[in-house]
Amino acid sequence: MVTVVGAQLSVVAVPAQIYELTGSSAYVGLTGLFGLVPLVVFGLWGGAIADAVDRRTLLLVTGTGIALSSLALWVTAASGVGGVWVVLSLFSVQTAFLAVNQPTRNAVLPRILRIEEIPAANALNMTVFQAGAIAGPLLAGVLIPVIGLPTLYLADSVLLLATLWATWRLPVMPPDPGVDGMRRRAGLREVAAGFRYALLHKVLLVSFLIDVVAMGFGMPRVVFPQMAQETFGDPPGGGIAYGLLFAAIPIGMVLAGVFSGRLTGVRRQGVAVTVSICVWGVGVALFGLTGSLWLAVLFLAVAGAGDLVSSMYRNSMLQVVATDEMRGRMQGLFIVVVAGGPRLADLWHGPAADWAGPGLAATIGGVAVVVVSVIVVLAFPVFWRYRAPVASRA
Repeated sequence: MVTVVGAQLSVVAVPAQIYELTGSSAYVGLTGLFGLVPLVVFGLWGGAIADAVDRRTLLLVTGTGIALSSLALWVTAASGVGGVWVVLSLFSVQTAFLAVNQPTRNAVLPRILRIEEIPAANALNMTVFQAGAIAGPLLAGVLIPVIGLPTLYLADSVLLLATLWATWRLPVMPPDPGVDGMRRRAGLREVAAGFRYALLHKVLLVSFLIDVVAMGFGMPRVVFPQMAQETFGDPPGGGIAYGLLFAAIPIGMVLAGVFSGRLTGVRRQGVAVTVSICVWGVGVALFGLTGSLWLAVLFLAVAGAGDLVSSMYRNSMLQVVATDEMRGRMQGLFIVVVAGGPRLADLWHGPAADWAGPGLAATIGGVAVVVVSVIVVLAFPVFWRYRAPVASRA
């Protein structure tokens, strides 16, 4: 949680800094492009690397890179050197390290847990993560007017040391040898094999598609700076409304995680994912229609609760269906989809907010989530029928 607080300080600081430099949501939307390209390239390659090397070592290397890139953002913001393109470039470098780090972390869980523990572990993991994600934006919204953006980046760099310490405490996790006993590789052939694997397993394929729909159409974060100022009365540069908007979705996710005990035993996980994605879309659509800050937070929290349930089941499907030799690559695809979807939303939400207004852009996206998700599930009924395997008694 301590580490997540630090990471969220930077998540809030980057769009706030870009909006302060340019005054345009369209420029803020460029974070989608500068984040998406390294996310796709290094997310896919990082999953293959996680299947070929010791996962603990890879976590240490990428964690160090994330901390150093935050330190570079601090230097740039504190010195005033460069402009929006420097900030975007450093953001892109940090995203590349994150794209390798995240699938590696997720691929670790099935190595240390029994199969029946995986849904509960995913719920706990995301709940802890989102609890930190609540504190980070709230602190950022309060602290930006007081201490400024540079100090937030510095705090992120320092807090990330906790991640490195925790990773150092993990046991070594070398890859299992392949069926031929030869050392594994992490090249284009292995990345392509991951794509083929996902295409051949329709449950995994639909889990990826439906999340692209949910995040690509529905994630409204690019409009938060504009709505915070124009709709909810924040001062330029950020304030409490800005922090609350960023914290609202994690608040809903934490509440859903706290009460997720009974959900971990649900076997009709395809049905659960479909329903929870629709809840996400409805929450985002209602958020765009309201002019009340507290209703906006409530609707985003409802959307966040749906997102937590969806993520819990989709990640559990992935970890159970995929074999260990493919888990890194499947987690790489998962991270590309999970993090890439919101960046696709960034690309069109920014221009749409400048053209039609931020609220209408969010509402259109939320409605599209529900409609397109239903179409995808109808096209692949095997996903709707999917049942989790019976828990082992061993």
